[in-house]
Amino acid sequence: MQAASLNAMAVFARVVECGSFSAAAQDLGMTPSAVSRHVSRLEATLGASLLQRTTRAFALTELGHAVYAACARMTAAAREVSALGTDHAGEPHGVLRVSAPVVFGQTWLAPRLPALLARYPALELQLTLADRMVDLVEEGLDVAIRIARELPPGLVARPLRDVRYRLVASPAWVREHGAPARPEELPHARCLYLGYGAFGERWSLRHRGAGDRDSVTVRIPPRFTLNNSVAIVAMVERDAGIGLVPDFSAADGLAAGRLVTVLDDWDILEPYVGTACAVYTPTRHVPPKVRAFVDHLVDTASAP
Repeated sequence: MQAASLNAMAVFARVVECGSFSAAAQDLGMTPSAVSRHVSRLEATLGASLLQRTTRAFALTELGHAVYAACARMTAAAREVSALGTDHAGEPHGVLRVSAPVVFGQTWLAPRLPALLARYPALELQLTLADRMVDLVEEGLDVAIRIARELPPGLVARPLRDVRYRLVASPAWVREHGAPARPEELPHARCLYLGYGAFGERWSLRHRGAGDRDSVTVRIPPRFTLNNSVAIVAMVERDAGIGLVPDFSAADGLAAGRLVTVLDDWDILEPYVGTACAVYTPTRHVPPKVRAFVDHLVDTASAP
């Protein structure tokens, strides 16, 4: 239906609700003659009278009652749409569904969430921790945290922080066995590392500042591998050997002195590097709850 007819329907509904043409005109900021023209235009479109007019009042015809009911529903729906738009642009609220890798979610993400929830009391957060590639659309997720060198196309990605893997050991283990001076000594030490996916027993290391001139690849005997870096840290803190873990897993142990770094001037290369990003599906209008969540993580990314 043409916009002019929709406007006429809205004006007609207001005339009925206000009880007169003059009251409707005042309410709508129009002249009484303009209101009358809208109602006449609607009657011409329908080919029937909607009002029985007198000099002082009007009465609805049988058709007028039915048309008013439909017009009232239309204007109520329009108000609801308008309210949704205002609500959408307002304070973050509603259910926000987020997925993140298990250990990153435990050690880095979760400590940042209380401040977010305190700031937005109308926001309800559902966090799922899983070490797999989730599908945001199929699983009904708003945001996912991914750690990778490259992200799949078709997603908006906001970088949060670089992820660096570190070699760590307990101070007691280093005192007893000594710290390796070069990567070539690692195969002779007891090393623990992640044993799933792209992680494996061949480690490539590059001396920081030397570029490719001092790069080494060593094979580490897979005596003990785990699929969880928190478990590796727990074992290393109990003098089990040298652990290869992401920096966010080792942060608390290093800060407390339960861990020390080994070969800290060497960078561990693929697949032990990446960037943690918050990703979400592209949309013209990002929901406030998504924007608030991602902005909060970006703003607090450098905090301990």
